[in-house]
Amino acid sequence: MRRLPLSLLVIAVLGLTAGCALQLQQGAISAPVLPAQARSDPGRFLVITVRNEPVPAVATPGSTPRGYGAAGLYAVSANARATTHSLERDYRLREVSAWPIESLRVNCIVARVPDLTARAALITRLERDSRVESVQPLNQFTTESASAADGRAPSSRANRRPYLSLQVNLRELNVAQAHRLSEGAAVRVAVIDTGVDYTHPDLRGRIIAHSNFVAGDRGDFTGDRHGTQVAGVIAATDNGGLGLLGVAPKSRLIALKACWPLRQNAAEAACNSFTLAQALQAAITARADVVNLSLAGPPDPLLTRLIRFGMRRGIIYVGAAPPVNSGLAHAFPVDIPGLLGVQSAEDAGGSSRHLLAPGHGILTLVPGGHYDFASGSSLATAEVTGIVALLLADGRRFAGARVAQILSRSSRQLTTPAGILTSVNACAAVADALDRTGCRIMDEATGTRHDDERSHSQIRTVDIRPKAGT
Repeated sequence: MRRLPLSLLVIAVLGLTAGCALQLQQGAISAPVLPAQARSDPGRFLVITVRNEPVPAVATPGSTPRGYGAAGLYAVSANARATTHSLERDYRLREVSAWPIESLRVNCIVARVPDLTARAALITRLERDSRVESVQPLNQFTTESASAADGRAPSSRANRRPYLSLQVNLRELNVAQAHRLSEGAAVRVAVIDTGVDYTHPDLRGRIIAHSNFVAGDRGDFTGDRHGTQVAGVIAATDNGGLGLLGVAPKSRLIALKACWPLRQNAAEAACNSFTLAQALQAAITARADVVNLSLAGPPDPLLTRLIRFGMRRGIIYVGAAPPVNSGLAHAFPVDIPGLLGVQSAEDAGGSSRHLLAPGHGILTLVPGGHYDFASGSSLATAEVTGIVALLLADGRRFAGARVAQILSRSSRQLTTPAGILTSVNACAAVADALDRTGCRIMDEATGTRHDDERSHSQIRTVDIRPKAGT
């Protein structure tokens, strides 16, 4: 029997299993969307879930029995609809959008509150109502990068040429040497972000599926800057030596748009609880191996539950730490136990409870086939996601705690124009995961070769050998 290509299978999985509200349309997915006011003024809206246990479809004679959670069968039950209508009536709420979350067995409703001044009291009353499974504000989150060079040579935005010499972060991460062992082959990475320019030459063949949870199939996707930047860091292919190289150039991306740019052509973007919940569920049903969340915001119970569900399925989640001066004592997603939190090494101030990676002046992709520098924890997060893909290549599986241990243990100090920084090290991490001897490094200043465990210099060359007896 002729097998379908993996890209078509992934798209089919997304279209069939991301909930009955999602429909396949020319390789993309349409989804329930929020009114514009919910994006511009989220404080006027609540996210409410009610229990949703649809009655299994009655099997016809000769059919194969399937669970009620089978593809395409999970819908909103009559009981859930009736409960929603009664809550609207009793609390003077107005539903503006809804979507059944298969993983949590709930129907998720976004409702407009009648009186903004009484919102806190309304939440308290709803929390005590036995018909309500959960209730919370419609939280808003922001991406963690800005388009800004920091003194490194500017890129050409018009002419294609080799850019590898300008990708200083790849040298700092020791990526070229890591590629001798792994390039992230066959790893599915869900990028939950803005849209991605999947037509960019350096992403050709990397995007196997995409969907828009902000504006359905009506909204722009390929013109979004932040998601394109993140996707480029993870999986750019360098287009035959002309262009950029990603950390995991053989990984496969699932681009899930849950955020919208705050200004035209800006990297700064926002997302909310509802759009992110849809994207997180889509990543689960698409069987992503790694999920990249280059964003941050307040703690969010609903999103935390979805991530915990995904973790139990073996998904590795990587998220961006908010800026030190953000005022967030606790933050989503980095405060979720088991999630890999990442901070820009240049912003760590000498110490951090998160993984560190280069985050300033990162040359990456932007829409329209162009290139530009960007800075922030969003880029550092994408670098770590790429390294995780290197670890998981060729069907390898590691528990999240094991991945965190490998990345932490393989972090190194290196000398950069910004001073001595601590960073994860792709070569050392992959060597650790594959049980190889440590990377051997050339000290740039003296030309002396030594073990990377003692290195405090910029990495140049590496000799990777199997351990004796392996």
